[in-house]
Amino acid sequence: MEYTFNQEKWKWFDYNKDDEEKVKKLVASSSHSGEWFGNLLEQNENLLNLNIETRGKEYFWGSLIYQQNIEEKGEKNIFQFYISRDFFITINFDFSFLDANSFGVQKRMDQAENAIEGFFILLGEILSTYLQKIDGYEERLNNLLWEMKEQNNLKILEKIYENRHELLIWKNLIVPIVEIKLIAEEAYGTDLQENREFKRVETRVSRIRMLLSEYQQAIDTMINLEEVVSTHRGNEIMKTLTVMTILFTPVTAWGALWGMNFKVMPELEWKLGYAFAVTLIIASTTALYYYLKIKGWMGDILNVKKKNRFFG
Repeated sequence: MEYTFNQEKWKWFDYNKDDEEKVKKLVASSSHSGEWFGNLLEQNENLLNLNIETRGKEYFWGSLIYQQNIEEKGEKNIFQFYISRDFFITINFDFSFLDANSFGVQKRMDQAENAIEGFFILLGEILSTYLQKIDGYEERLNNLLWEMKEQNNLKILEKIYENRHELLIWKNLIVPIVEIKLIAEEAYGTDLQENREFKRVETRVSRIRMLLSEYQQAIDTMINLEEVVSTHRGNEIMKTLTVMTILFTPVTAWGALWGMNFKVMPELEWKLGYAFAVTLIIASTTALYYYLKIKGWMGDILNVKKKNRFFG
């Protein structure tokens, strides 16, 4: 598909992979067209290159992964691009991915002075779509924050790391766009830096990176909190086991003593021998319990766990 904008000042060629011959004719003068087409056939990774051999005729080209499934590595959308002042080419770009209306985007492009500005309008719409999707991520993260407080368990920890993985994917989607912005600055200098659409892309990139940075801090805090809770509960278990071992020490000690079967053990002949033994064991255990409690070594390990509490 071919679009002409701003009284035929520049053009946008939107092609599919099958239109390779048409694309070759458009970029026949490019000394790096072979490399670009080689990447077009592979169509797997981000790529970015720049040509500044002729002043006033700079151009850059590459490919961009603009959508990535968070569950499957191989499920992603990628498009190739070639950008010059007079025209830009996109190959395999799915416009339905954008939240924007195609008519509105083309109307804005019709106000652009050149193809570089037009391409940055397209990049801006990709970033705008990212912002909409990140809003959904923020809502899920907020829900997870309260789930962690209300019903913390291993599933919640799994969800936290799933959110962390999704955050890394968002960062990987943003980094190539930042690189495109930088390489465009390298190619066109101050002419581009004052451009409104370039600044809009720059602002949206800053917004997204700020949001991702804040979400990263929130997730790191949640992970640290989980580690503290896990450490506390692990210590609680060890304290409980230690206290139980100590409390059963009198039973074990007296039982071992009476199990030795010495010849001279007068209490064996006593009528109330069993009562005496049980009383002695209970008294020893109780005395030991109160000793631990007075020392403050019992802590709160005997408290019943309560809902909406991180500890206890």
